[in-house]
Amino acid sequence: MTQAVQAYSYAGPSTLTGGRLGLSTSGGTALSGAPAHPRFFSGLLTQAAPAAAGLLAVADVALTRYHQPRPGWTRDPVVTCDGDRLRFESFSACGGVYARLDVAAIDGEVLDRGTTNVDVNGPLRESLARVGGRDPLHLGVGPDELTVTTLDGAVVEKKVPLPVRWLRGFAEVQVIAAGFDLRAELKGPRAVRFLRSLPRRAGATVWAVPSGGDLRLAADPGPGAVGLSGTGRLATLSPLLRFAKALRVYAPAAGDGFQASAWELELPGMRYTLAVSPQPWRGFSGEGAVLDHLSTDEAAGDADVVGMLLNFEPAVELGLLADRSGLPVGRVRAALTQLGTAGRVGYDLHDASHFHRELPYDREQVAQLNPRLTAARALAGSGAVRLDGGLAEVTTSGGVRRVRIAEGECTCAWWFDHRGSRGPCKHVLAARIAARARTDALI
Repeated sequence: MTQAVQAYSYAGPSTLTGGRLGLSTSGGTALSGAPAHPRFFSGLLTQAAPAAAGLLAVADVALTRYHQPRPGWTRDPVVTCDGDRLRFESFSACGGVYARLDVAAIDGEVLDRGTTNVDVNGPLRESLARVGGRDPLHLGVGPDELTVTTLDGAVVEKKVPLPVRWLRGFAEVQVIAAGFDLRAELKGPRAVRFLRSLPRRAGATVWAVPSGGDLRLAADPGPGAVGLSGTGRLATLSPLLRFAKALRVYAPAAGDGFQASAWELELPGMRYTLAVSPQPWRGFSGEGAVLDHLSTDEAAGDADVVGMLLNFEPAVELGLLADRSGLPVGRVRAALTQLGTAGRVGYDLHDASHFHRELPYDREQVAQLNPRLTAARALAGSGAVRLDGGLAEVTTSGGVRRVRIAEGECTCAWWFDHRGSRGPCKHVLAARIAARARTDALI
């Protein structure tokens, strides 16, 4: 598996002592530039206990390989400060679980806006687990001026591999989530009761069927049911149940079989969202949801235009971006997809909007992260596609593949295996690229 290497360099370890939580930062992007140790916030977490538990839950996901567990994985969570809230994000080693804690219960000074990695080490995890009661907790995201001036260089350094599959998963989960609908909402006691009723066996498979203002478990799908394969992947929700005010469940509007879903716990002053792939062995990186948007000729150029207009807003307004960029809303949406594959936007299901953040990997890797798209462009560029109205023949080393362009159907093994459930195959993409090129040539 190909991978990049991410170097983390911290001015010191994150600590929690005397009611002060200091999160050490490494690199990233801020409105002020690209400081080595950005400083974003200093003030109070007005809901200390749920915030500590939520941060620990995000860190747990970053440390876990849910499919075929084995030790040795460690990736630091990412935090974004947008002025209104702090968003902590992580992604599991297996690429099938995404976690985010959105903390609005903050009271203090926003020093800058941007995104960075934060150090969550073993001793800090132990300290977070002991936070309780109702007392506020002072939080500093980034070292204060005294720490920066007295430390002689970085004292905590890490170099970790970032597999391409893992990087791609961060992009895919945002695009997939943007297509989810709210399927169920349970208030406090019902939410707790339902989550505690889930099978304890990590690999268990259930269907959650909406029933009035509740959810019931079923062995088979029913109307509106949400499939959950690998109930153990929701384990990080359990320590948060004592704070739960509501549970919201999101999933695609329709579809057969198990699909990705998201489980959002409403906590005092914050929300914890957990998105899981259709099956434990199936990571978000292979879903292919972004490929049609990325294959358009104008997507990269539009993304550059739209990207320059982003300013670490808590919610990206499509209409406003369309007005400011001069692009139609449809092309702005495609540009946001392109920016998502570069780690530059996420998606908030509760607010039903994108938000600006900058994940710590190079947007120039986008093409490498989508080998199907790279192969499709090569086929289209080599003249391997012959168009005939709404049909196409794509000549490959393995033979001729026949494509129905609008329907996205193909005679290749990939299409027969997945039937479009994991995005278009390279032959469909190549045919669509060639068809757009012919249309543009006629204009």
